[in-house]
Amino acid sequence: MIPFNRPLITGCEQGFVLDAMQQDKISGDGYYTKECQKWFIQNLKCSNALLTTSCTHALEMAAILLDVKENDEVIMPSYTFVSTANAFAMRGAKIVFVDIRPDTMNINELLIEKAITDKTKAIVPVHYAGISCEMDAIMDIAEKNNIFVVEDAAQGMMSTYKGRPLGTIGHIGTYSFHETKNYTSAGEGGLAIINDERFVDRAEIIREKGTNRSQFFRGEIDKYSWVDVGSSYLMNDISAAFLWGQLQNANEVNTKRRDIFNQYIDGLSGLQKSKLIELPHTPNEISNNGHMFYLKTRDMDERTRLIDFLKSKEIMSVFHYVPLHSSKAGMKYSIFSGEDKYTTSESERLLRLPLFYNMKPFEVEKVINEVVNFYN
Repeated sequence: MIPFNRPLITGCEQGFVLDAMQQDKISGDGYYTKECQKWFIQNLKCSNALLTTSCTHALEMAAILLDVKENDEVIMPSYTFVSTANAFAMRGAKIVFVDIRPDTMNINELLIEKAITDKTKAIVPVHYAGISCEMDAIMDIAEKNNIFVVEDAAQGMMSTYKGRPLGTIGHIGTYSFHETKNYTSAGEGGLAIINDERFVDRAEIIREKGTNRSQFFRGEIDKYSWVDVGSSYLMNDISAAFLWGQLQNANEVNTKRRDIFNQYIDGLSGLQKSKLIELPHTPNEISNNGHMFYLKTRDMDERTRLIDFLKSKEIMSVFHYVPLHSSKAGMKYSIFSGEDKYTTSESERLLRLPLFYNMKPFEVEKVINEVVNFYN
C-alpha cells in the first residue's frame, strides 16, 4: 500500500525531544521554542516569528490583531481550508469570497478590487500547494484601499515569491506544522509571522492569554497581569523540540520533495500533452516547495473512477477542498462576490497524489504507471 501521506521523520527529532523532556520548562516559550523562532527569523528574513499551537490559532491571532469585528468584511478564496474563514467569522466578520485562477487555484488578484467596500478590513490570500499568489498586485490593492493583508501560507514553508519567503510579504503571515505539511511539530502546530511593527507587542500579549507575562519573564516589568484579550496560543516546548529536529534538515527535505514533484511532472507530461489531464502550473519568479502534487481530470466522474482505480492498485489518493461558499456555514457567514466561474468546476476536477519525504522513487514510478494505465 502506498499511503497518501506519511508524517515527516528525519531521525534527528528523538534526541531533541528527550532533551526537552529533561528541561525545567516544557510549556510554551521554552528553550526549543526560542531556538525555532530564531531559525525562522534568520531563514525567512522576518522581524518577528511566534510559534503557535496551530495555523488555525495563528489566523485567529491575526483576526484579533486587526481588530476584526461584526460587520467588517474579509476577502479570500472559497477554495481553502475552513480555518481561513473561521478565524474571521468568529470575530463577526462577513466573509467575501472571490473566484480563483484555474492555473494556480489561487485567488484571482484581478477580481479583488471589485469586491472591496467601505467595510473591507482585510484580504487573505491563500498560497495553495505552496505556489504563491500574485503578491505585488495584492499588496498594491491593499495599500491603495488602506486595508490589511494576512497571508495564509499554511502550505508555503520554503516557497518564495520573487525571492521573498511566503508569509513575509503581507502585514501578517501564518504557517502550519500539521502532520500533512512539509515540516511538522509532532502532528500539530503553527507559526505567526508579524511583519508590521504596529502589531509586534500586542501579538505577544494575545498569544500569552492576554497578559504581559513575556515582558515579566524578560525582566521588563515587576509583575504581569491581564492587559488585553487573548488565549493560550503557545506551542509546548516538546513539540517545538520535535520541530527543531526537522529544521536541521530543512533544505534536504525541500530538495527531496521537489525532486518527487518533478518526477511526477516528467512521468505524467505525456498525458498532459495528449490533453487527458492537466498538471500543476508554477508561474515565473515563484519557487515551488513540493508541498503537494495534483492533477486535474476531465470532470468529477472521471476523478472518482481514477480514485477507485488507484485504490484497487493499493495507492491512496484524495481530492481536496469542497468550496466553502457551498457549505452550510458558508451560506450563513459569507457571500460570493461576482461569478463562480472556476472555483467549483476546478475543485471538482482536482485529485491529489501521494507525496511525502520518505517516498521512494519506485513508489512514485508505480503511481505514475498506474495513472497512465488508467488512461490507456
